[in-house]
Amino acid sequence: MTFELKDDYIELFKLIKVLDLVDSGAQAKHIVSEGYVLRNGEVETRKRAKIIAGDVLVVGDDVTIEVK
Repeated sequence: MTFELKDDYIELFKLIKVLDLVDSGAQAKHIVSEGYVLRNGEVETRKRAKIIAGDVLVVGDDVTIEVK
């Protein structure tokens, strides 16, 4: 899946919520803090990490997000 940025960045938990991968912001924060998100191949546990164009995220085992 591809996400087109409208600003310079989006916070990680907000991106997960905007893409409807979870039902709530609290769920998004939980999966990030538990280590279920990879950012450019490395585990990202910062809920408010600034996601920028060029980042590739993997959420869980099966959702890949390319940020443009």
